[in-house]
Amino acid sequence: MVAAQGMNSLKLALPDDTVEFGHKLGAVLCAGDLVLLAGPLGAGKTVLVRGIAAGLGVTGRVSSPTFVIERVHRPGPAGRGVALVHVDAYRLAGHVEEVDDLDLDSDLTDAAVVIEWGEGLAEQLSADYLLVRLERLDDDTRIAHLEPHGSWAGRLADLMC
Repeated sequence: MVAAQGMNSLKLALPDDTVEFGHKLGAVLCAGDLVLLAGPLGAGKTVLVRGIAAGLGVTGRVSSPTFVIERVHRPGPAGRGVALVHVDAYRLAGHVEEVDDLDLDSDLTDAAVVIEWGEGLAEQLSADYLLVRLERLDDDTRIAHLEPHGSWAGRLADLMC
């Protein structure tokens, strides 16, 4: 994992680099944090969430919740006490009202919420969120472009070292 083209971009050469970055992100997440993941199919969004889950120390196997839409992972015995709500908004197809039906703003009070395909749907949940755009290059390298909003502007430095 190395800094890439832009100041807020990371080159993730291997899937393990994506997991490692996710682990770093999970280690700084708190209840109330919102992370939106964007990128095409196969960009590594769910792989990144596996790392986030490891950094939080939550229980349960992390897989894409495409068909169930949302999975909740509770803090494990060695975890940090923060639950993870993992959402896949792919099937919501741009329907903001369906995101509202998930009641994620309530989840934000006691969990970190990570939403795959959340860009353009979930920004209304909080003024403070981190958008991670994953780009997949022809050689299977990924570039993570980090777009901080609100309080994330000051927190981003912790992830870039």
